[in-house]
Amino acid sequence: MNWNMSVMAKKSRWYALAGLVIVADQTTKGLSSYAMAYGEAIPITEFFNLVHVRNDGAAFSLLAGSGHLSRIGLILIALGVAVWIARILRQPPRRLEALGYSLILGGALGNVLDRVLRAAVVDFLDFHWQGVHWPAFNLADVAICTGVVCLFVAHFVPVRPARPGGMAG
Repeated sequence: MNWNMSVMAKKSRWYALAGLVIVADQTTKGLSSYAMAYGEAIPITEFFNLVHVRNDGAAFSLLAGSGHLSRIGLILIALGVAVWIARILRQPPRRLEALGYSLILGGALGNVLDRVLRAAVVDFLDFHWQGVHWPAFNLADVAICTGVVCLFVAHFVPVRPARPGGMAG
């Protein structure tokens, strides 16, 4: 394999990871929607439930119920971020940065699909403690948050010098 093919294969794995996040996210959302009635909660532990809820707002239900224009705005913002991240992944970012961007890309597009197909994001993970519930969320949200942590850590990890004949990582 020549150098260009090797670089292309390394870049494409990050897009493949984003695609895997989308598939896993949509599959779990579909399963929760199919298996549970809207609003249903299934206790799993004393601090965790599976639920079937929908969020037509942004993160933590901000802008919930604000209508069609906010939904279109959220879709456009997420698509803009996705295009920006896809362009970053075309460059050779460090592995931890590429991982973070890929997770954010897949999560953002997973939630965009919900907004386009269902007019709201399906959430099914509900953590709570002594009657206080964290806002329900989904795998796309987990991927986005994990991706942000990866970028945060990558910012503070010193760049190693490139190995002879290789790339810095």
